Amino acid sequence: MATTRTAHTVWEGNLLQGHGVVTFDSSGIGEQPVSWPSRAEQANGKTSPEELIAAAHSSCFSMALSHGLTGAGTPPTRLQTKADVTFQPGEGITGIHLTVRGEVPGLDAEGFASAAEDAKKNCPVSQALAGTTITLTAELA
Repeated sequence: MATTRTAHTVWEGNLLQGHGVVTFDSSGIGEQPVSWPSRAEQANGKTSPEELIAAAHSSCFSMALSHGLTGAGTPPTRLQTKADVTFQPGEGITGIHLTVRGEVPGLDAEGFASAAEDAKKNCPVSQALAGTTITLTAELA
């Protein structure tokens, strides 16, 4: 069964001095303010499209890796994934780096790295972002 998740943004003003609010409609987790300075300079308590992509990518990758490891007979105890999304004003998103640290009983570092590469390649968010360079660091705890 397909699912659709929804968020919406209300933006007021021009790009440089304007501001907006992103609302997470499907989950109901609330609203987050967004502005150009929070995107191109310091966050200052506001989110950005890149932070939202980082959240989506780190959670999707973790789910894909957990699924792959479990399917291979080595379910993880814990996965901690960080996604760093780099934005260059005037250029756009220039890259994403995933860093994962896992606790996986019965699996060696080589097997973990291989499973992590597979998850990076096959998680739906990675596939949606296929036009972006995605790199990975994977290590066992």
